[in-house]
Amino acid sequence: MKNYDITIIGSGPGGYVAAIKAAQLGKKVAIVEKEAIGGVCLNWGCIPTKALLSSAKVYKNFNNAKAFGIDVEKDSFSVNFKKMMQRKNKVVKKLTGGVSYLLKKNKVDVYEGEGVVKDAHTVEVGDNTLQTKKLIVATGASPAVPPVDGLKETLKDDFTLTAKTILDLKEQPSKLVIIGGGVIGVEFATIFATLGSEVTIVEREKDILLSVDQELKDEFKKALNKAKINVLTSASVTKVEKGKLTYETDGKPTTLDADKVLLSAGMQANLGGLDKLKLEKDKGFIKTDEFLRTNVEDVYAIGDVNGKDMLAHVASKEGIVAVEHIIKGDTHPMDYTKVPSGIYTFPEIAQVGLTEEAAKKKGIDYKVSTFPLSANGKALAEGQSIGMVKMLADKKYNEIIGVHILSDNATDLITEAVLGMTLEATAEDFVHAIHPHPTLSEMLHETAHGIIDKPIHI
Repeated sequence: MKNYDITIIGSGPGGYVAAIKAAQLGKKVAIVEKEAIGGVCLNWGCIPTKALLSSAKVYKNFNNAKAFGIDVEKDSFSVNFKKMMQRKNKVVKKLTGGVSYLLKKNKVDVYEGEGVVKDAHTVEVGDNTLQTKKLIVATGASPAVPPVDGLKETLKDDFTLTAKTILDLKEQPSKLVIIGGGVIGVEFATIFATLGSEVTIVEREKDILLSVDQELKDEFKKALNKAKINVLTSASVTKVEKGKLTYETDGKPTTLDADKVLLSAGMQANLGGLDKLKLEKDKGFIKTDEFLRTNVEDVYAIGDVNGKDMLAHVASKEGIVAVEHIIKGDTHPMDYTKVPSGIYTFPEIAQVGLTEEAAKKKGIDYKVSTFPLSANGKALAEGQSIGMVKMLADKKYNEIIGVHILSDNATDLITEAVLGMTLEATAEDFVHAIHPHPTLSEMLHETAHGIIDKPIHI
């Protein structure tokens, strides 16, 4: 039996960050991982998908080279899918190796295998028994499998893929049908449509990307249309069989041919090995408070397993909050009202705070300002045409309550808005901050001007 101050089950961006932080604060730490260091994000999620998106973007730029005065013959370049996947694997290997090094450097003990929790202070991993003062559950989530005829069978024979297994494809599918129009669905649609696959998204709800501001989403749909991505909404998948998928709209069945189907219809918490804890759940996810405590004393839950905001950066922040609460007490609780989110499409979508729909629902007296990408000099120089920035502020103080960006590099640009909102910035604060020219960041400056009076450049 080995004794630890803190034991963490799961080494994703929540688990490994928590482990390193706890070790830096002088605690003896163990981390348990049954698959691969770095969890889904580093191995099968955030990083590999962004590596493939980068390859797709290079291919997209080659296709558009003539518009920039560079003569490139269409038949002189092509997609080498095998090499794209090899590059993706190299990026993943380098990053996961880096995380393993950091854990070792910080003297975190790593146990390979599935952690079985006997009680709040005892975890078994194979032949090892770990005794711990505090336990952090960071086991993540897996794709939910809806009760669709043939879905389980086609998942077994790899005709239907998940966001994890699609990253092991050996050949690019000619026709890809995606079940689900959420973030994962539209990101993979972007990758494969850019590379030349015929892509169809089948979404049972009335719209895709339900958490995205409607005005921004309507603009984004122009990009989907331009990329020839077919989007079917209010469409319920009824059957999947090798080579085809059947869906219904208004009770009318339609069958689509497909080389592969991607299942992207939600997530469910990974709760294996946790039965004896009797953890309280909320919609199937572990219920936690603002310090990530569960209903069981000395047990915390971070990341996707608690279902609050299924984002890597949220998991990392939760890991730090949980560890600091364990060591320092009630210090800095989680604030989920200013969490930035990013969707890595062409162009990217990024947002923080309230959408206009949410502001209306809350009954907030607000102002709204928008600025089109087409009026920004840097965007024009880079050949961008579809996009916008949208800013919401309360009418009383002009305090910023939401920012939404549709643009290349939107996921980087949103950081200014996150910092501003964290500091309770007003539109005047954004206006008084001098923004460099020419940059895409000037669009934030312009939308802030629009809150106070009018944008300068439209």
